[in-house]
Amino acid sequence: MPDTGLLTDEPTPWHAAMRPHGTACVELATGARLTWRELAARVAGCAANLAALPGGAVGERIAWLGRNSIDMVVVNLACQRAGAIFVPLNWRLTGPELAGVLADCTPRLLLHDREFASLAGLAAGDLVAIQDRGDAAVFAPASPLPHADLPASSPCTLLYTSGTTGRPKGAIVTRSGAFFSGLNFAFVGGVGPDCAILSDAPMFHTVGLFATVRTAVTVGATLVISDRFLPEQTLRALSDPALRITHYFAVPQIAATLRAHPDYRRADLSRLHGIYVGGAPLAPSLAEAFLADGVRLVNGYGMTEAGTVMHMPNDAAALAARPAAIGVPGPLVEVVIARPDGSAAAPDEVGEIWLRGPAVSPGYWNNPAATQAAFTAGWLRTGDAARRDAGGFYWLVDRLKDMYITGGENVYPAEVENLLRGHPAVADAAVLGVPHPAWGEAGAAFVVLRPGASLDAAGIVAFCDGRLARYKHPATVRFVDEIPRTASGKIQKHLLRPQPQE
Repeated sequence: MPDTGLLTDEPTPWHAAMRPHGTACVELATGARLTWRELAARVAGCAANLAALPGGAVGERIAWLGRNSIDMVVVNLACQRAGAIFVPLNWRLTGPELAGVLADCTPRLLLHDREFASLAGLAAGDLVAIQDRGDAAVFAPASPLPHADLPASSPCTLLYTSGTTGRPKGAIVTRSGAFFSGLNFAFVGGVGPDCAILSDAPMFHTVGLFATVRTAVTVGATLVISDRFLPEQTLRALSDPALRITHYFAVPQIAATLRAHPDYRRADLSRLHGIYVGGAPLAPSLAEAFLADGVRLVNGYGMTEAGTVMHMPNDAAALAARPAAIGVPGPLVEVVIARPDGSAAAPDEVGEIWLRGPAVSPGYWNNPAATQAAFTAGWLRTGDAARRDAGGFYWLVDRLKDMYITGGENVYPAEVENLLRGHPAVADAAVLGVPHPAWGEAGAAFVVLRPGASLDAAGIVAFCDGRLARYKHPATVRFVDEIPRTASGKIQKHLLRPQPQE
């Protein structure tokens, strides 16, 4: 099969021909709606304007600093059509942090929302041209040009990792990788052209840009775009019969926030096929609570470097039997649980998740050392510890680097965190290993209480009695106002570690 072809092209022209008057996208903030014909025309015009930039667009990076919008979707697809590389930026970062990302990817142009004008100017300095998207020339009318004729292996997007351990890395998504990433979630989520996906996860992460946007665009589903997550707004959209939303993707913390909101009991979620979650460990108690409400919380696993990897079946009995499992691999990805020597682990043996497939990134932008450290013989070593049970279902254990050894015993913090979150007074928790004079390391728990709740450290330890082996109990407990997390829900433990321990 040649290394070029329709799979590497953005698919809006095909949908425009097949369903010209069908609704491609809806923008909740403005009420704007585009048919597939209108979306295809906007993408084609934007691509032509990108191609008209001095020196052309092929291989050039086009950065975006803004909230979810139709314009963001248009530029993302136009970059692929023109052969440019789309770089969505995390607007939660500071100016110096963004400056480091821009120095790494050296974009030709930075487009920004007016809301982030000051941040864009601070990050770009004199090195990058910036334009307010409201005035951007890329959105001017233009005659469409053919798709760029580039190899399927050419980069089309740089997704900067969440940075849970420090400086983000730019994961390369290729043209074919974008297609297969969207298709993988379409398979595991049962998404087709009669479906509608709500996208309120930031489109600077793989959940927002690929599990939602690219899945919808790949299969022709309607994309409902929300510029931010607000629980009352999300519940209103999910309940709206005119929007007929069938799929919603969130991290477990967002799902918990929805269920705790006063509007949840009045919401009509009957049209939802499921709420698909990933990005962080799922507490079984949360999955069971949703299932008792008649809502399927479908757990899964994915990552910046690979998009959607696996999900549970959307089946109530399967979800009830394994509420915390991350499911089975999608049809377009290979998964192996590997021992440290690279051999396959036995059933129920904990090992590292290794991935291979057409949606898996080939490496990191401008970072050969990180690429070499993460890849072995075509396999991506994820750094995530998991096991596969005898029935073929996978269970996420923890990040390998987060495991600590106390008194010679391995402890995976995610197991302790999930238990603590099951306490009725606990809203969130994080656990990490810290030095201990007698045991080498011991667990330090950081706990966020629910509003009005009262609990002390002794109560936390008592809750662990009979539920966890004694060596897994946290040796210290610190009550905090919040747990620092990335936009994709991962705990930023490097921000907790410097805090003094009690």
